[in-house]
Amino acid sequence: MEASNLTASTPSTFILMGITGLEAAHILISIPFSVSYIIGLLGNVAILLGVGKEQTLHQPMYLLICMLALTDIVTSTSVVPKALCIFWFNLKDITLVGCLTQMFFLHAVSVMQSAILVTMAFDRYVAICNPLRYVTILTNACIAKLGLLGLIRATLLVLPVSVLLSRQPFCASHTISHTYCDHMAVAKLSCGDITVNRMYGLVAVFVVLGLDVMLVALSYGLIARAILRISSKKAHQKALNTCTAHICVMLISCSLFLFSTITHRFGQDIAPYVHIILANLHFLLPPMLNPIIYGVKTKELRDGIGKYTCRSWSLRGH
Repeated sequence: MEASNLTASTPSTFILMGITGLEAAHILISIPFSVSYIIGLLGNVAILLGVGKEQTLHQPMYLLICMLALTDIVTSTSVVPKALCIFWFNLKDITLVGCLTQMFFLHAVSVMQSAILVTMAFDRYVAICNPLRYVTILTNACIAKLGLLGLIRATLLVLPVSVLLSRQPFCASHTISHTYCDHMAVAKLSCGDITVNRMYGLVAVFVVLGLDVMLVALSYGLIARAILRISSKKAHQKALNTCTAHICVMLISCSLFLFSTITHRFGQDIAPYVHIILANLHFLLPPMLNPIIYGVKTKELRDGIGKYTCRSWSLRGH
């Protein structure tokens, strides 16, 4: 029996168990999952439509907010619908191709989102430290090129992980104690040597996170220096207000990611369901909170969405 469990095989499907240890509460847990997903989806779609329809918002900062909204939609949609299928209908099966595809999108979009946050920091730096050259430095074409560069970087970094896993032999147990296909959760089911997967995953995370955090820190260091040189308190306040939304988004995204990663790597005594819930919060909370933060802190964006909504309702009325 033990020998058969160790036999290498190529699985046609994996089984996602959901939140291990809280199976009896799956229906209850599905409520915050579905509510946060719907709020996030509506908020991010509203941003995309508002910016798309309002000509005055076709500017670099709002294009970056749209890029962030797109990554938020892809992230939450990659996780929540499958999780709800597990919670509501007990549909736990996922094909190998489906599993690797979900894993690729989740990790690639996370890397892409990191690149967007770095570009946003650079945008704020130019707006505060070099406002007279803002229009010439950060054009819409420049933002599009930076977005494409971020997409290429994400694809080149994450694709090898999926390729490496697709070539691994798997044991008889194809059960994943999670709501989605996480890289290490799938890798641990392999009968083969996953040293390369482990090392590549860690190096990729630290290279991306280290480089991006360093660039954001550099941008805000230069911004802080420029603000301290300004004598007017009103100018101080205005400069700080332009950065508030981005700082809030950065703090939410990074703190959730770091907290989830640290507990996963070093919290062996923590119950498995805590790890799973924390990992899911990383993909649930930012997509829900980001549009709220930008909607509250950015008056032009709020007005643009309001105009589009009023216009839509008036057209329906006629």
